[in-house]
Amino acid sequence: MIAHLAPHAPVGTAVTTGEADLWCTYAAVRTAAWLGRAGELPGSAATVDYLRSRRNSDGGYAWSKGMASDAWATFYCTQAMAELGAEIPKLGSTRDWLHRTWSGDAYAMLPGQAPDVWATHFSVRTMVELCHDDPPDRGRLLTWLRALQAPDGGLGWSPEHAATTASDVRACFYGVMSWRALRATDPDLALPWDGPALVRWMRDQQQAEGGFLFGPSADTSCMWATYRATAALETLGSGPAEKQRCVDWVLDRRLADGSFVRWAGYDVADVWASFCAIGSLRAMGADTERHAGPVLRRLHAMSCDGGGFTYREPDRAGDALSTAATAMMSAPEDPRQSQWRTWLAGCRLPNEGGIMYMPARGSEVRCTLWAVAAGAAGADPTAPREIANWLGELQNPDGGFGYWEGRGSDLVSTAAAVETLRLLGIPLSEALDPARLAEFVLGCRDVLGYRHVPEAPPTLRAGLQALRIRDELGQTTPGELAILLDQHRVTGGGFANEGSRMPDLLSTYEAVVTADRQRIPVDFSRLAVFLDRIGRPDGTAWTPLTPTGGGALADCLGVLLRDRIAGHRAELPALTLS
Repeated sequence: MIAHLAPHAPVGTAVTTGEADLWCTYAAVRTAAWLGRAGELPGSAATVDYLRSRRNSDGGYAWSKGMASDAWATFYCTQAMAELGAEIPKLGSTRDWLHRTWSGDAYAMLPGQAPDVWATHFSVRTMVELCHDDPPDRGRLLTWLRALQAPDGGLGWSPEHAATTASDVRACFYGVMSWRALRATDPDLALPWDGPALVRWMRDQQQAEGGFLFGPSADTSCMWATYRATAALETLGSGPAEKQRCVDWVLDRRLADGSFVRWAGYDVADVWASFCAIGSLRAMGADTERHAGPVLRRLHAMSCDGGGFTYREPDRAGDALSTAATAMMSAPEDPRQSQWRTWLAGCRLPNEGGIMYMPARGSEVRCTLWAVAAGAAGADPTAPREIANWLGELQNPDGGFGYWEGRGSDLVSTAAAVETLRLLGIPLSEALDPARLAEFVLGCRDVLGYRHVPEAPPTLRAGLQALRIRDELGQTTPGELAILLDQHRVTGGGFANEGSRMPDLLSTYEAVVTADRQRIPVDFSRLAVFLDRIGRPDGTAWTPLTPTGGGALADCLGVLLRDRIAGHRAELPALTLS
């Protein structure tokens, strides 16, 4: 059931970092490149440095420094560097990393994760267009792509999703663009789907006013769905049934300065709206040149001093994680609390009932958890049930959850979904399928422990997340948590995610939360020593080796742990990040 939420931008007060975002940076660069104006973007050299800084030693790229590589970030970084005419470093090792995400049939977002069409699109295009190589087994890939077609004619996120007729225009776009990339080296490659049925299903998502929906369960036409649909249809040699009406709908999404917004009624022109509007107009053969000036001016306003772009003016580009973290570590009587919660509550926008990292982007499980923990659902009596319904629809066929709709399952997101329901006071069985949930968690376990995704190495945090989920399912195993904590307890204080040598803040926080849940005592004197070791003049660091503070999220976890030591909090929210 879709929540019928207001389409306007959030009111209230958000916390901003002024930092660039990878999604926004790719969208800005790509939009300017479509307009033939990439050379006019400000700070191109700094933007390239920003993109290169996301490269990990394994050859892949990550959303932020210190995070694991994934296929999406790898695509955005390498494609944006290519659009800016920059040299992409060590493409051979990037190709080798992509091989590690190959499941045998298609690509996963991370090594060891189940494949999905998001990841397959990003990796096929990176492999073919930039690495100039072929996927490991083209025949098996085409078989997997063919299985994405659902009985209604559309494409699903995976063959398992397609079996439940969960078609989505985004999945259609990613499937079609994967085929297009493969066809670049084999022009005679046949379409792996029933083409007329696929075109018919996508055309059916166009609404009377001209824009497109993600699928039958969405309720508001949006620029994102309209771009994905029109671009996929154009690649298939077709177009919207009501093409001029669609062009007019896109043009009607302009503000007075000529920049674009995502929905009717939305009042902030963001980078994604520009990206999708220009992409849609190009796909339909409409003139884009006359929009170049307003769009370029808007992109200039979104550039960040250190390179890269965010979604609107940097000093106004609030995000849900920083805002929720600031609210949680501030005193309850702080007069700003209500303004932060109002803004977080406003990050629930049409089509998806969860909370978005940045307004008008897409709902994410982890952001929803942090925002709910900060009180974002407290003022709206309908919000808990709407969020629970959204989570129910998000549960993957394998029983787990991904960061957002259609992404492969992992334990971080699955634990976030379960904890969100716990905070909302809604029993698991009322929103999710507990049996499938248990199957996914057990599928992440082997004799050495629990793993973030089914084929990854075991870690402390994956074990803690799995044990908390099993607690909620009534499957607590006596003694298992104590053994896990002993394996990762660091002599000098804190807990390590791998082994027992290098403690980190996130693992230590989750260890304390989980120990509290099972009433296992934690040595607070050693915990205090660890917190002192990660204290910095500018805040709290993620590890004792990190020279600077980690920003609002690290500060929040540090404050909550100190509150727990001081006895100001009897229980901490089970916040997860990675």
